[in-house]
Amino acid sequence: MPALLMLGSVALLCCVIVLLLRRLHRGLMARTEKPLFKIAYGLYTRTRLGYWFYKRQLKRARERYPHGHSSTQAIVFSGVKVVPIPVLSDNYSYLVIDTTSSLAVAVDPSDPVVVQTYLDREGVSLEAILCTHKHWDHSGGNKALKKHYKSCRVYGSSCDDIPELTHPLSDRDLLSVGRLQFQAYFTPGHTVGHMIYVLDGKSGDGPDCLFSGDLLFLAGCGRMFEGSAETMLGSLDTVTSLNDSTLLWPGHEYAMDNLKFAEVVEPENTIRDRKFQWVSQQRLEKKCTCPSTIGEEKEYNPFLRTHCRDLHMALDLQRGPEEEWSHFRARVLEEVRRRKDLFKER
Repeated sequence: MPALLMLGSVALLCCVIVLLLRRLHRGLMARTEKPLFKIAYGLYTRTRLGYWFYKRQLKRARERYPHGHSSTQAIVFSGVKVVPIPVLSDNYSYLVIDTTSSLAVAVDPSDPVVVQTYLDREGVSLEAILCTHKHWDHSGGNKALKKHYKSCRVYGSSCDDIPELTHPLSDRDLLSVGRLQFQAYFTPGHTVGHMIYVLDGKSGDGPDCLFSGDLLFLAGCGRMFEGSAETMLGSLDTVTSLNDSTLLWPGHEYAMDNLKFAEVVEPENTIRDRKFQWVSQQRLEKKCTCPSTIGEEKEYNPFLRTHCRDLHMALDLQRGPEEEWSHFRARVLEEVRRRKDLFKER
């Protein structure tokens, strides 16, 4: 009897853990739910339960989306090809290919089976993995791909617990694969060691390409799981310092929900209205909505508009008479993030 009671208690605990992890993954758990959030987030990032949950998600996504959650189209420049790969339920991994040498870089290859399918389809060899952060839905495929490609280099921040990391990076470090030239930027906030990667457009006679992980999405940004609003603001300012023509390749397909929220906080933005019409048609046809550009994002992404008076008025926020500008902008960002965490489509 005691053994049965213990077994029942373990089963109940497992069910609770699964529910917590599901709420965390679906974005239903705001940071204001501190005790539950800390438990769920700690389990996901620091224990084997997080890896088990990721494997469970992987299996379900493969069954539900045998051909991927969205149809995507590669973009080709002179000697460079960027291939978006739909993985899990709404993630994107990417292959960046030097078509001259047939060498490839994978960005956040969370599903190694799907990524390998694309590598085979393109007829290229995996030379390096660029990992934006430690979360399993971005780093989960590192181990399997590294096992298959022994000499593959795995890049990322040493501040994050990146699986199979071989080449720790610091802010503004440069790296190259074939003719592909990348620069890494340290952008903490979502995690303590989050990094983004910018492909130099000169690699292929095209625009720069930003692979933003969970820092920036079309009309949105990532949750501040491991950083303050001040930290995240600094990371987002890094993005706005890039050329307006830079193509944005985000880590998730969140465009529809993000644009609906943007309408709530800044209803008079006509540029956002036009973008929403385009995104609505794309998603109606299950098509990928990336890339956008940094220039576009500055026009309608509320997380990049903390300096805009229109947004301040919409949020009913005013700068204090002695308040530093950067502190006020961080306060605006925190309020936008709080509202997005609680946002539900009406």
